[in-house]
Amino acid sequence: MAESERRRGTAAHEHVRVAVIGSGFGGIGAAVRLRREGVTDFVVLERAGAVGGTWRDNSYPGCACDVPSHLYSFSFAPNPDWPRAFSGQEHIREYLERVADTFRLRPHIRLDTEVLRASWDTERLLWELETSRGALTADVVVSATGPLSDPRTPDIPGLTSFPGKVFHSARWDHGYDLRGKRVAMVGTGASAIQIVPEIQRDVRRLTLFQRTPPWVLPRADRAITGVERWLHRQLPFTTYARRGLLWGIRELQVQAFTKRPNELGLVESLARRNMARAIKDPALRAKLTPTYRIGCKRILLSNSYYPALAQPHVDVVASGLAEVRGSTAVAADGTEAEVDAIIFGTGFHVTDMPIADRVVGDDGRTLMETWKDGMKSLRGASAAGFPNFLTVIGPNTGLGNSSMILMIESQLNYLADYLRQLDVLGGRAALVARPSAVNAWTRRVQDRMKRTVWNTGGCTSWYLDDHGVNTTIWPGTTTEFRAATRRVDLNEYEVLRPPARRTAPGSGRKAEVTA
Repeated sequence: MAESERRRGTAAHEHVRVAVIGSGFGGIGAAVRLRREGVTDFVVLERAGAVGGTWRDNSYPGCACDVPSHLYSFSFAPNPDWPRAFSGQEHIREYLERVADTFRLRPHIRLDTEVLRASWDTERLLWELETSRGALTADVVVSATGPLSDPRTPDIPGLTSFPGKVFHSARWDHGYDLRGKRVAMVGTGASAIQIVPEIQRDVRRLTLFQRTPPWVLPRADRAITGVERWLHRQLPFTTYARRGLLWGIRELQVQAFTKRPNELGLVESLARRNMARAIKDPALRAKLTPTYRIGCKRILLSNSYYPALAQPHVDVVASGLAEVRGSTAVAADGTEAEVDAIIFGTGFHVTDMPIADRVVGDDGRTLMETWKDGMKSLRGASAAGFPNFLTVIGPNTGLGNSSMILMIESQLNYLADYLRQLDVLGGRAALVARPSAVNAWTRRVQDRMKRTVWNTGGCTSWYLDDHGVNTTIWPGTTTEFRAATRRVDLNEYEVLRPPARRTAPGSGRKAEVTA
């Protein structure tokens, strides 16, 4: 598209070909892919003061990844110097900063720039974006805000009048000293099992409010030796081989989750033995033993969680926090605990992403309104009614047993071909997913979901939306998803062209649609 045509009617604002929202793995990955495709007319809009996404915001004690380091990194940016098999938050954040520098992304990144609203202009076939630092327009918007970006804190009666300290694990208050304090930890997800072993050493008393116990397996973590790192630097193919092995093991494992959940009994026995080694008290062991099939919720990895819970100054309440009365935390079963601080490890807005309330489509409705009955999009990327709007880590692109980076890179393949298709169309054009294609894809995904452990395992997890539908997880292998997102099928889209030039006031038409 010629520069004069691209900027026509937008003189008051900057215009870019692509605007990426977010600078976590999805946003940084999208920016790298754009540059590799020869697209340099793009910006990355980041609301915070640094890149990193989840790995910038989550800095709680013990924060680390539960996916092996060499698999939890971009295939196009291998890191031979990971210090541990499972890396901590600081190393992952450093990795993302390094990728931003290596691929010369800094000139494109706009920090402290929050997207307040993004609206589709049906006349000009472009997106109008309002940000905390002014307005701009874009031909294509890529939302890479991610599902783990906005903390979810439950509405607990009496919490606002609690005289002590309250914060979420993703907004850790490093200025507050927990030493000698009575602390309530609410939640038993991936964050909590990392936090509990770290803080129990310092607090006077720790009360864990557990609504549902997790399945916990040993964490096979270790330091990666200097010899290994030297070998990876000298012989880069060894890094790829290590990554490939880790990927292959998980591709084989996923079959049990998606097709044969009844075969997961052996894994459950391993988890029970892991618990029995540290928890000798039968009553405590009963509290910590799940009643649902392993894998229904994300399997957690820790060598220190159970030993921490066995300490005499740690109490496990097998019930969720229901009320706060002054300094007293009250569980749903009536158990009370006097506390000085309450820490919520209660997850994020996953199935109701806040960014969706700021994106307005071609019919004037927000993405949140469009998704009121559940999130759905074509191949996890395109929602009906939202032209030239793509999501990285969209509906049903999550994983229960492997690395999200694999899924992100597949969606970046889709993004690259989407832009190529726009170039082939020529002139000003937009693509919008056909509702029939979105619905067909959603039915296909949900039909496959029916037999998976996430739907049949007998639990209620954060994978499910308010309607009980799993709009989070991909019910297959990463290989299958990569094949499904390798190319854009134009039969699944409508092609939009600018309306005919108006000859009189009020005679304009909406964008013309071609098959």
